[in-house]
Order: sequence, then structure tokens, then C-alpha cells
Amino acid sequence: MKNNTDEEMYRQIVESSAEAIIIQQNGKFIYINPAGVNFLRAASSEEVIGKSVFDIIPEEYRELTIRQIQSVLEENKPIGIIEKKLRRFDGRLVEVETNCTPFAYEGKKAIQSVVRDITQRKEIERTLEKVSKEMNVLSAPVIPILEGVAVLPLVGSIDSDRAKYILEYVPLKVKEQNVHSLISDFSGIYTLDAVVIDCLFKTSAVLGLLGVRSIVTGVRPEVAQTVAQLGMDLSLIQIFGTVQEALCEFGVKG
Repeated sequence: MKNNTDEEMYRQIVESSAEAIIIQQNGKFIYINPAGVNFLRAASSEEVIGKSVFDIIPEEYRELTIRQIQSVLEENKPIGIIEKKLRRFDGRLVEVETNCTPFAYEGKKAIQSVVRDITQRKEIERTLEKVSKEMNVLSAPVIPILEGVAVLPLVGSIDSDRAKYILEYVPLKVKEQNVHSLISDFSGIYTLDAVVIDCLFKTSAVLGLLGVRSIVTGVRPEVAQTVAQLGMDLSLIQIFGTVQEALCEFGVKG
């Protein structure tokens, strides 16, 4: 601090901050603002000051924390945001993101940390991820239509994440259902970029290598043009105009 006025102004800003701000020195809490006291579920700052910072660090994050402390003190540089868990005084584990900055406290080296509770955000992310996976399952159903024969109707837009899911999911599902022939129908797809097309045709190639007869139907001219430009090997894939034409191969009359 340059002078007492600057120090007092800084303290006022920190004290009124809505974010938890902690200062540690030699592995112990030497300062915590009111938001930090509330975050830790402590009765007061006096309950926190003087205690080891490792009292709130779960075992699996201790080594990481030690490395953080050493890095900040030795290099005298801040470190970026890191996600981890902390244990509040009430025993509850919470997910947080923290950043650490070198700090001079009463003329001695210390570390200031800003701690943000991201538990709710992470729960939302996990929920969205779960919903996304469920939507992928629904959007890539392997539908049995004859003994050993199934259809994979591809409908709507397919981004790279959905295409990768299909590459991972469909071969497993085909094996589970004892499918020896899979008809992948592209008629519900109007636009595909090169990355997605590559992933989808890789799925058919993987099926061929697994001994599953791979049939593709409904490929639109613009998609076929992209496939040709990419120079893909279609030797393991049979292509028909429609699902009905493909079914004729299995004795089903249109």
C-alpha cells in the first residue's frame, strides 16, 4: 500500500465486496471479508482467522493447493482461475473457482484469493449435459424392422457433438440388438458440414469392420458431392436411393 488512505480505501472495497476474499500467510488465514465469512458458514471472522487454510481443503485438492501457494510465492505472479471443491465450516462440500494473487500484508508476503461458489452453475451444466445425452439417444434410434435388420433414421440438424455421439453409440447399440444389417437413412438431413459427414461415414465404416452390413439411403446430391470431394472410401457401404429400395435387398416388396 502506498499510504494509509490507499489502504483504508482498499479495505472498504474488500469489506463491501459480494465475493469471498481471503488472505493467507504461512498457510493460515490472516484476513477474511464478510462475504467470505458467510461463504464459509462461519459465525464470525474471529472463528476463521488463525486457522489453517487446509482445514477447508479436501484431501484430493491438497497437493494442488500446495503447488498453487508455492507458485504464487516463488514466482510472485497471480495464477488463473482454478475449479475445485472446498469444505465449509458446516462440513458441506461446495464447488468453487478461485484465483490467487501475490499480496503484501503488513510488509510480508501473503496470498489473496477470490472464491466464487459455482455449485449451482455446475449443477446446471451437469443437467444440460444429461439432457443433451438423452436427446442424442432419442435423435439416433436404432429401430429393428426385420430380424437382424435395423434402420437409423437421421433427422434434423447434426452438429459435430451429435455426430461423435452417433459414432460412439450406434456400433454398441447394433451389437446389443444383434443387428447384422443397418440402414442409415439421410433423407431427413438437408445440410451437413464436412466434419459431420466424415464422422457419419466413419460410423458406417466401423460397422463394416465389425461385420455389420452398412447401407446408406437418402443421400441428397449436395451431401453426395461433399462426400466425393472428401475422397471418402465407400467400398464398405452400400448406397440406395430410399429405405424401400434397400429393403428390397431383404425380400421386402414395396
